[in-house]
This record gives sequence, C-alpha cells and structure tokens, in this order.
Amino acid sequence: MTRLWDKGAPLDERVLRYTAGEDYVLDERLVPYDVRASIAHAEMLHAQQLLSASDLGAIRDALAALADEHQRGAWHIELADEDGQTALERRLSARIGAAGARIHLGRSRNDQVLTALRLYLRDTVAQLSGGALQVADALGQLALREADTPLPGYTHMQQAMPSSVPLWAAGFAAEIRDDAEGLQAVQRRLDKSPLGSAAGYGTPGLSIDREATRAKLGFRTQHEPVTAVQLSRGKAEAQLLFEIALLLQDLGRFAADVLLFATQEFGFVTLPDAFTTGSSIMPQKRNPDLFELIRGRSATAQACLLEALAVCAKLPSGYHRDLQLLKFPLFRAIDLTLETLAILPAAIEALGFRREAIRLDPTIHAAEEANRLVVAEGIPFREAYQRVAAKLKK
Repeated sequence: MTRLWDKGAPLDERVLRYTAGEDYVLDERLVPYDVRASIAHAEMLHAQQLLSASDLGAIRDALAALADEHQRGAWHIELADEDGQTALERRLSARIGAAGARIHLGRSRNDQVLTALRLYLRDTVAQLSGGALQVADALGQLALREADTPLPGYTHMQQAMPSSVPLWAAGFAAEIRDDAEGLQAVQRRLDKSPLGSAAGYGTPGLSIDREATRAKLGFRTQHEPVTAVQLSRGKAEAQLLFEIALLLQDLGRFAADVLLFATQEFGFVTLPDAFTTGSSIMPQKRNPDLFELIRGRSATAQACLLEALAVCAKLPSGYHRDLQLLKFPLFRAIDLTLETLAILPAAIEALGFRREAIRLDPTIHAAEEANRLVVAEGIPFREAYQRVAAKLKK
C-alpha cells in the first residue's frame, strides 16, 4: 500500500496500527467533504494553469463517482490507507492514472483534512442547532397541552413559590434556544478557509489562488496568515464541545426534574411503556432509563471537552500528530448529542402530568402575601416579611 508520504521504505505494521489509530474509521464521515474540497482545489489549479482541462475533467468526474460509491457503501477507508486522504487519492489515481497524482499539488494533508473538517462542522453545527430548537419547540407544545397545570416551584429542594408546567417548560425552552445560539456562534471560527496554507507555511514557489477556493467552498474569509492555521487547531473544536456541554447540561437538568417528578413519592408525571424499560427481577417495575441516560450524557460531553483542551495545551507552533487525537472526543460528543436531540421531542410528547397528584403547600403563597401587604399598606418589604412569617408560626 502506497501512502501519500511513502518513499519506498517499509513501515512496521505495529507503527501503522498505532499511528493510524481510529482515524481510518473516523474519517468516513469526512469523505464527501474531502471530495468537495478536492474538486475546488483542482478547479483552482486549472485556473492557475497548473492542471490541464482534460486532467481536471477526469479528476472531477472520478471524485464525484467515488463519493457516490462511498455513500452507497461500495468502499470504505481501510487501516492500510491510514486515513481518508490517502484512501481517496489512492482510489483516484488507480481510476484515472497520472491525473490523480497531480491533485496534491499546492496542498498538504494538514490543510486538506482541516478544510474537510471545517466543512463538516459547519453542517453539523447547523444540525445540532436545529435539533436543539426542535426540543425547545416540543417543550413549547408541552406548555400548551398543560396550560392549566400548576407546579410547586422549588428552592433548596423545598416548595418555595407557585409555578406551573408552562412556566417550568418555558424556562428550559428559553435556555435550550440560547444553547442553539451558542452553537451557531461557533461558525465564526469555522468560517475561515485553511486551504492553501499547506503544512502551515504556504506554498513557496507556486502561484495558487486561495481566494478562489475560499469562494468556491463558501467560507467567509481566508485564514490568514498561513502560520495561524495550525495554531487555530482545537479552538473551534473546543468551542463546539463547550457549547455541546452546556446544551447537554441543560437537557440533563430537565431530565433530572422529570426523574424526580416520576418517582412514586412525587407522582407528578407518567411515561408510557414505549418510553420506559423493565426490571429483570422485579415484575412491577417500569424504569425511566431514557431520562437517566440523558442526565448522564453531560458527563461524557464534559470529558470530551477536557480531552480536546488537553490535547492542544502547551503544544508548540506548527503541526503535530497529537492534533489527530481531536477527532475522537469531537465526533463522540457530536454523535451522542445528535442522538439525544433526536429522541427528546418524542419523549417530551409522551410526557403526561397527573394534576390530581400535584399538591401545593398552603404556605407557598407567603411571598405573594408579603408583596400584597407592601402594596396595600405601603410598609417596607422587610416588615411585611416579618409579619407574614409570624403569622405562619401560629
């Protein structure tokens, strides 16, 4: 197997397995984006008179065919390929010959993979944000269905002030919409084209047009100077992971409330059998496992964020193979978040409230009574507070 960096010397199989790691599996999702960026790069080379029209046509057609075949599962990246970039270029050259070997002119695997990654993440951010908004909308529908359902509001796990299902659901919906905005804010870092920065120092002696590939791929700006590109590695990834951690924290807190409300002691909510599991030993049990796992996912998201931050901490400038390790925590967090967002709207729709089980402590209106005294008698709030407190002691 010939890799992009091969110079004829054999590679110990153990080294390949260790250095490739999971990259050949993780890169599967980047293939369509690598194809898109490779076509844009080839078109730029042709415009700069560095690639003939016939070679461009062969490259463009073959890459489109390879992308279609990959989507249909006709081929996959193999360990022997090491990564997606080698897999694609190897198959391209095998299909069209020397023209395939010309596509790497003016780029490195460093800017190639980062371009594909940013294209993928731009789409993924939009998908995550859209999923969060769907959860918020489901909470809005819950508020409408339970418009007249009261709830106690809690502080310190004690009934504190009157609330309602609409007020409770609206609070979570508002924060989840805020999380969607936070996810969209990551686009600022993703919207810089790294293509043409090569290994981090440009392409000396070669006239390429970075602006052409930027425009073709829809990036807002070029990432300048070229030395900044590798220094930026891990920053957009960490920002996305941070926003994911905040989103899953909000979803986890929502799940924690549902779990509390579902206990027999509370009995505020019900879940149908389709959204609960059973016990292997206790015939009577139905378990809200789904919400327990949603609650637990925030721990995974935080761990992924910490891992990504640690990979880049104190790295010197330039490219280092350590950066390859960003993919695993990044993709893991993305996947678990998409899965969580996909199931939650249906789970929220299945949630029912038992109004007959919801009891508000009579003292829950104490703050409201103090406020009425202030308005009615013009006394200071602290005096009203003491009067109500004394009355409740009797």
